[in-house]
Amino acid sequence: MSRGDTLSLAEARRIALAAQGFADRRPAARADRRHLDRALDRIGLLQIDSVNVLVRSHYLPLFSRLGTYPMALLDRLAYGRKPRALFEYWGHMASLLPVSLHPLLRWRMERAARGDRIYGAMARFGREKRAYVERVLAEVQDRGPLAVSDLTEGARNQGSWWGWGDGKMALEWLFYAGKVTTATRRSFERIYDLPERVLPADILSLPTPSEADAQRQLMEIGARAHGIATAFDLRDYFRLPPEDGKARLQELVDAGRLKPVHVEGWKDQAYLHVDAATPRRLTARALLSPFDPVVWMRDRGERLFDFHYRIGLYTPKDKRTHGYYVLPFLLGNRLVARVDLKSDRQGSRLQVLGAHLEGHAKAADVAEPLKEELARMATWLGLDGLQVTARGPLGQALR
Repeated sequence: MSRGDTLSLAEARRIALAAQGFADRRPAARADRRHLDRALDRIGLLQIDSVNVLVRSHYLPLFSRLGTYPMALLDRLAYGRKPRALFEYWGHMASLLPVSLHPLLRWRMERAARGDRIYGAMARFGREKRAYVERVLAEVQDRGPLAVSDLTEGARNQGSWWGWGDGKMALEWLFYAGKVTTATRRSFERIYDLPERVLPADILSLPTPSEADAQRQLMEIGARAHGIATAFDLRDYFRLPPEDGKARLQELVDAGRLKPVHVEGWKDQAYLHVDAATPRRLTARALLSPFDPVVWMRDRGERLFDFHYRIGLYTPKDKRTHGYYVLPFLLGNRLVARVDLKSDRQGSRLQVLGAHLEGHAKAADVAEPLKEELARMATWLGLDGLQVTARGPLGQALR
C-alpha cells in the first residue's frame, strides 16, 4: 500500500482482481477437482441464470479463472452422487454455494419461514395459502424428488403470482424457507426434494449460529472475495439487509478483519481485508460472465474500471448498445473490450456478433489475446471454431 492509508485506483484494481483469483496462474493442463475447490473457496458462490445463448452463467466464472475444465465435474459437485459439495440457495441472488455455508444461511431461511415482509408476494402467498403449501410439502415428502409439473395439485401455471402457478409459488416458498432444496435439474427445471435426502447429514447436523455470527462470517467471505470494497459492496455479496450489514461491518472493523482506507477517486469509504494481497502487476486475460463477481455490481465496475455495463439480455432490443449476451474482456488489470457471443451449436461455431473496444484500449493490443481466449472458449464448449461477424476495428482485427 502506498501513501499511508490511501490507495491508488490501480492498486485497488490489482487487489480486487487478485482476491478473485486473477493473480494466479491457470493450470497447465485441464483443471481438476482440486482447482475447482480452490476457486470456489475463493469466490464463495456461483450466481445462476437460466439464459443459455452461450452457456449457463454458473459455468463461466470457473472457466475465466481456470481455463478449460470439465463442466460435468461442476455438475457432479452440485447435483451428483453423495456427498454433495454444492447446494442451491439465495446467496447473491440464486446461487450455487459450498455446502459448508448452509448453517450460515439458516437465518435467511428462518426469516422466510416467518414470512418477513422483505419477501413480499412470496410471504403473502405463504400466509394466505398455508394449508396448500403444507400439502405440497407433504407430497414432496411422500413422492419426491418432484418438479412443479409432477404435483397432483396446482401443477399448471395459472399466472396468479409473478406469472407462476400456485405449485411453483409453493415450492419456491418452501425453497426460500429451507424446507426443500434442489435435488437436481431437468433441462434446467428445478427438481425439489427434502434437504435430508439431498445434503450431507454432517452438514445438516452442524449447530446453527446466531444471526449476527452467521452474517459476520458471510460478510467476511465477501470481503475476502472482494479484497477491497465499500460498505455496500460488502453487504451486497450475500445480499445482507442494510441494518444488519452496517452492524456486521463495524464488528469486522473492530475485530481487525477490515481496515478502513481511502481509494483515489472513490467518494465512499473503502475497507481493505486483512489478508488482501497487492500484486505489483497482473497478466490476467479472461472473458467474464455478466454475472461474474467482478462485474455483477455495476457501480463497483464503474468505480474500479471506469466500465459502464448493463446486461443486454435485460434491455429492450432497440436500447441495447453492445448486443444481447455481452462478456467483458479482462486484460491485465483493465477491462479493455466487450464481446457479444453466441454458441451456434448446430453449426458448431462460437459466434462473435459484436466486439467493442473501451476508449483507453487499442485493437492492436487487444485482438490477439482476445482471439486466443475466444478460441479457448470454443474448444471448452466443444465447438469447432470461431465465426466473427462483428464490425468495427476490433471485429476486423479478430477476422
